[in-house]
Amino acid sequence: MAPQDRLTSTLTRPASTTTAPLLQVSGLSVAYGGRQVVSGVDLALGAGGSLALIGESGSGKSTIARALLRLLPASGRATGHVELAGREVLGLPERRFRPLRGRTLGFVPQDPASALNPVRTIGVQALEAAELVDGLAKEDRREAVLETFAQVGLTDPQRVFAAHPHELSGGMLQRVLIGLAVLPRPSLLVADEPTSALDVTIQKRILDLLSTLRADLGISLLLITHDLAIAAERAESLIVLKDGRIQEAGTTAEVFANPTSAYARQLHADVPALNPDRYADLRAVGEGRAGDPARIEVQGVTKTFGSLTAVDDVSFAVPAGTTHALVGESGSGKTTAIRLLLGLEQPDSGRIVVAGEELHGRSHASLRSVRRHLQLVYQNPFTSLDPTWKVERLVREPLDRYRIGDPASRRELVRETLRSVGLGEELVSRKPSALSGGQRQRVAIARALVLRPDVIVLDEPTSALDVSVQADIVETLLRLQADLGLTYVFVSHDLSLVRQLAHTVSVMRTGRVVEHGTVASIFDSPQEEYTRTLLASLPVGAA
Repeated sequence: MAPQDRLTSTLTRPASTTTAPLLQVSGLSVAYGGRQVVSGVDLALGAGGSLALIGESGSGKSTIARALLRLLPASGRATGHVELAGREVLGLPERRFRPLRGRTLGFVPQDPASALNPVRTIGVQALEAAELVDGLAKEDRREAVLETFAQVGLTDPQRVFAAHPHELSGGMLQRVLIGLAVLPRPSLLVADEPTSALDVTIQKRILDLLSTLRADLGISLLLITHDLAIAAERAESLIVLKDGRIQEAGTTAEVFANPTSAYARQLHADVPALNPDRYADLRAVGEGRAGDPARIEVQGVTKTFGSLTAVDDVSFAVPAGTTHALVGESGSGKTTAIRLLLGLEQPDSGRIVVAGEELHGRSHASLRSVRRHLQLVYQNPFTSLDPTWKVERLVREPLDRYRIGDPASRRELVRETLRSVGLGEELVSRKPSALSGGQRQRVAIARALVLRPDVIVLDEPTSALDVSVQADIVETLLRLQADLGLTYVFVSHDLSLVRQLAHTVSVMRTGRVVEHGTVASIFDSPQEEYTRTLLASLPVGAA
């Protein structure tokens, strides 16, 4: 018998003898100080069932989860009724609720890197979780942990047990957290955006794992997500939240097939996996330029770091006014490829030509002139902008650096560029902390656009944004491309977004391009097994 089979058999929960909901929430409201953030939420979840809370940032979904777990900050106050297996728990004293946390209520947080102590080994932290398993002798705890790690798909449990968190990948850390959460055999597992930072294939494995554990161990699942496609594929029932209030609730099939609220319909429209042709008209402008001369040519480029070949004989060309996507899992070489394109690294061999100018072998001064026409939009708008600068200075700084125009013309160009990305003049005096995530990313795009570059490299530009904000950014990028003839290199692990935005795509794996072609040909008729695996990992919504 395999270790995971032993674990499943030993951890199987007895069948429920009651039809009453395991979790019953009535009139739950949460306030921070005098600010109400959740209002009058009702929900029910049966034993072994699955329920998804969906909505954008600020919708209240994570606050609800933390209220159920009694993990609100000191300023938070929850009112209403929360019954767990028929027992009112919201008003329990902490000393009486604490034994339920872990044993009855398990929790998988969003960010595995910050959920584990970086200076202690995984094993030391796992043994603490094993202490919560009733009837498990101290001498058996290590074996139970190792079997759990095998159950959640960690192929070398001994190595994981001995490792520190920084020695494991994000996907491995998320599996560790799931393992620690299910080890004490909780009745209910709360998973807060458990796959938001993971590659599409790792995301599918984690979601498959949660589904398997729910089926094998009878654990109920409360899934917190902003992705309607994931929720619809993985949960039996959905609750749609906005501004702390329920907009819609029902079975997955009902809400997915026929959303009745305007907000739920908008969420459905904004999910790339559900609407691959949403921007077909805008994208068609770039498709008409597919025969134009190449703005970017990468020919046989290789880059090594010691014994590691990060980029191995990579070639692709991008016609002016089109978008080329680089896709692949973490470690595929995407980031190194764009660093080479930006001149931040030098290739060991091969050629990179941007707008007819070769990058390799140039002096720093001449590279500076090329970079004026080759700009980058970073992944995270929260860290890519100086928090002490106002919007006007952030967007104007490239003009100052290249000494373009006089002060008056620079101010006007800043405002014109902000308008082009959908931002008004009233924002010029604000700092990043006074902007939403979508506004910050629009400022980052304006900063890249203000020099009127030929090429913009987009490094996961929407991965930190809600799906509705992401949709606005994608539309902005495509409209700017159609109007200005911009050339984009788009780096992403989100293949659904690639299908909406890009014209051509290179699929990378371990530093090599394994497949290359138009988006239509790659998505409709992939030739490589690796590409088929990536595409098969995409959530497709309710069955």
